[in-house]
Amino acid sequence: MNLEEKSQEVRKVFEELDLEIKSFLDASKLPCISGCGFCCSNPQVSASVLEFLPLAFDLYAKGKAEKALDILEKTPEEGSCIVYKSLSEDGHSGFCSDYNNRGMICRLFGSSARKNKNGQKEIITCKKIKTEKNEFYTNAVEAIQSNMPVPSSTDAYRKINNIDFRLTERQLPINKAIKEAIESVITFKFYTENQEPESVDNF
Repeated sequence: MNLEEKSQEVRKVFEELDLEIKSFLDASKLPCISGCGFCCSNPQVSASVLEFLPLAFDLYAKGKAEKALDILEKTPEEGSCIVYKSLSEDGHSGFCSDYNNRGMICRLFGSSARKNKNGQKEIITCKKIKTEKNEFYTNAVEAIQSNMPVPSSTDAYRKINNIDFRLTERQLPINKAIKEAIESVITFKFYTENQEPESVDNF
């Protein structure tokens, strides 16, 4: 697979995952608190290059890839995600400016589960959800032990890992992951769009 085909495969994984996430959030009543950007403002979020290829290809198609790179060059690698738009001084209120192209980590946090050391499923979520939606959270914890469907973070990462292990094994600060994804797409497009077909006279 070439880079664009890998991006398309990642998008397919995202589309399937989004259906699972919607089903779980509808059943658990545990969507993120409206307007909350606490997790997105965290400068410690890490991600892989592969999960941001769909964003990078979309930015390229819209003529925004170079502008995004300029912004990334001026943004600390370990700063909060450039796609996140803060609406408060502390950064805890805001929104994702490109929700459809958010990465795997953004999709899974607050809407998936992993197995703990005892082999039990535990919801991956934040303290605000646990506190402000405590009743729903407690009910969801009990329900997933009784086999209520919940997306598995392990399975989701395994699926994109199977697309390209090399592009998923490195977990980078989220802005660095986005930057490398955009640079990879620009390079890919440069070579594919400027490659002239060989003339029949060469044979």
